Amino acid sequence: MQPAEGATSDDISSTSPRLADAAVHPDSVGPGKAWGICTSVDLHNCAPDRIRDSKQIEAYVVQLCDLIQMKRYGACQIVHFGEGHVAGFSMVQLIETSLISGHFANDTNSAYLDIFSCKGYDPAVVEEFSKAFFGARRSSHRAMLRY
Repeated sequence: MQPAEGATSDDISSTSPRLADAAVHPDSVGPGKAWGICTSVDLHNCAPDRIRDSKQIEAYVVQLCDLIQMKRYGACQIVHFGEGHVAGFSMVQLIETSLISGHFANDTNSAYLDIFSCKGYDPAVVEEFSKAFFGARRSSHRAMLRY
């Protein structure tokens, strides 16, 4: 495969494993550093009354944004749709530095959250808060720096 026009041998490969495996800290982003942090949080065995209530989901977004000091931009979009194992609420909240999104699966009482921001935050704090808020019995996260 040929490199993109204007690319040099000093450019970081888009498949470089060190990008996804690098330690991710709030100070990892900024001038001369990564563009942003992308964190995916998986929550399992959540409290059904939390993931099936749009007001609870909206409260989560407000509290999460306050916790990680992100400024919400516009209204949070929360829509219930789908059938069978994919039925549940989906949520999108724009923030001034990017967005927060999630899907809440009724069938499995699971939640799948994504937080991307060009302002630094601690991915472990996001996972811990999300797990507690939704009453999940099990959680995991994967964070990577975006360049």
